[in-house]
Amino acid sequence: MTLDEKLRNVTVIGAAGKMGSGIAVLIAAEMVRLKQKNPDALYQLNLMDVSNEGLIGLQSYLIKQITKVAEKNINALREMYTYREDLVENTEMIQTFIQEGLIFCNFTTDLDVAKNSSIVFEAIVEKVDVKVKVLGRLKEICSPDTLYFTNTSSVPIGVLDEKVGLNGKIIGYHFYNPPVIQKLVEIITNEKTDAEIKEIGDELGKRFRKKLVPSNDISGFIGNGHFTRDGLHALHEVQRLVDEGHSLPEAIYIMNTVSQKFLIRPMGIFQLIDYVGVDVFQMIFDVMREHTPDESLKNDLMEKLLGMGVKGGQNADGTQVDGFLQYKRSRPVGVYDPDKKGYIPISDGLKDKLSEKIGKMPEGFSPWRALLIDPTKDEKLEKYFSNLRNSKTFGAKLAVKYLERSKEIGKKLVSDGVANADKDVNDVLTNGFFHLYGPINEY
Repeated sequence: MTLDEKLRNVTVIGAAGKMGSGIAVLIAAEMVRLKQKNPDALYQLNLMDVSNEGLIGLQSYLIKQITKVAEKNINALREMYTYREDLVENTEMIQTFIQEGLIFCNFTTDLDVAKNSSIVFEAIVEKVDVKVKVLGRLKEICSPDTLYFTNTSSVPIGVLDEKVGLNGKIIGYHFYNPPVIQKLVEIITNEKTDAEIKEIGDELGKRFRKKLVPSNDISGFIGNGHFTRDGLHALHEVQRLVDEGHSLPEAIYIMNTVSQKFLIRPMGIFQLIDYVGVDVFQMIFDVMREHTPDESLKNDLMEKLLGMGVKGGQNADGTQVDGFLQYKRSRPVGVYDPDKKGYIPISDGLKDKLSEKIGKMPEGFSPWRALLIDPTKDEKLEKYFSNLRNSKTFGAKLAVKYLERSKEIGKKLVSDGVANADKDVNDVLTNGFFHLYGPINEY
């Protein structure tokens, strides 16, 4: 059966979640394109979730995102609908594309709806027992030829395959959030992965216009393998700064500022952890510690804050939930203080005090957003980091230490066999995390 044929009946499990909803948009758009080539074929996209409320929200999300896909690809739509003489204006074509995409969608809380699907995407919570239970039920009702794409970000596919007995017909297909926009997909395979699902996965990635980066089946894979340890470095540095006399809010602010500005990243490390979710970050720790010998994957401060209800993540409308930092219009305005069980405002006085402590930015600094579209980015980065290493400010020393630890983490992912090459590590961090440069560099 070809990929075109397999895409006639697809199920997404966990469709109302952040990842599942994005995957649903990509598949719905591809089904519309296929329908134009095969008008007599029947297409069905089963969008399953346990929450009816979530499914209602999913419908609104799909309309909004499919509209954006259509508007962004209007020239392709005009070519696709050349046979439709009744469609003249761009708005007519966009509305038709939206309507056709939604026609295929079957919103349901019934897992059994997947029984006739040739491809199933699993995008549920990152817990082995839950994934095994769901995949086990799917194995019972689906064809032996069904292919399973798990959006796991830390659970080894070998563990799922062995516990469920899927005979290699499961592949790690780790989209990055949000899947509609993010270009990266980590492809996780092992020696038992079926050849057909590898080929289907590669072809599907091309159709979704994704950057596919291979990762070996070691918990955390490349992206979270680096991210968790990168975050741990910041947490350890926070504790060291506290031991040296800084308050905890001051230490968090310093490391967030250094990791964003001095390393020229899109956001500081604690903003990134909040974006992912402090609870999700901890969950990844727990999964990785269970399946790897790395006992360092834990942190007392993380556990303390979670126990106090500090979780981060996003609200249903996409706005940021408070975590290590407090947010207003997605901008940090406070830092959590466990002693006061609340947030300390990032006042002008606090900024001035800590800015003086951190020191001036090295010569040649340009913000991340400016360098992102700068054709001379690499040359400017090389000069900037040379100046950073020669700087004696408090912030520069923290940044150089951070830079060296980041490289060390990346190199170990290669030496441990998680990544096949330095380039794969760099590709994940530049494409999945929007870093301007990979961690394995000569800066």
